[in-house]
Amino acid sequence: MREALLFIHPTLGVLGILGAVWVFVEALSVEESRLRRMRIMSIIVAVLFLLTWISGGLWDSFYYGADRMMAAKGSWVAVGDIAMEFKEHLFVLILLLSLYLPVLTYRLDLQNTVARTSILTVAALIVVFGLAMEGAGATLAGSVHVGMETMMPS
Repeated sequence: MREALLFIHPTLGVLGILGAVWVFVEALSVEESRLRRMRIMSIIVAVLFLLTWISGGLWDSFYYGADRMMAAKGSWVAVGDIAMEFKEHLFVLILLLSLYLPVLTYRLDLQNTVARTSILTVAALIVVFGLAMEGAGATLAGSVHVGMETMMPS
């Protein structure tokens, strides 16, 4: 189960980021076929980030304690702590933005430039923050790896 969650959690996040890119591209031009795809994808983005949140919570509940102890043995302990704090706080914003995206796509008149700009901005923020989350996750994994290396004899 550990390896499954380790795979599922970041994969769902990346798929959510790609979905937000899709919404962004669809919002660049207003056509009926694009509008339908954008609305459907905005819901998928929200679902993907909800699933990312659930899988990340399962990971934290069952496995992060052991990883944290492993990271504490290495020289990157502060880096790992900062990365985890960053992830915990930034993900709330990503989750809220991803839940807001379908509201925007279904409620706003996309012929209005300001409304379309709102959708583009929210989708872009999801992408940028999501990429930052992926980087923080890699940094966190690196701190665990450094801790494991200190425990192995050379």
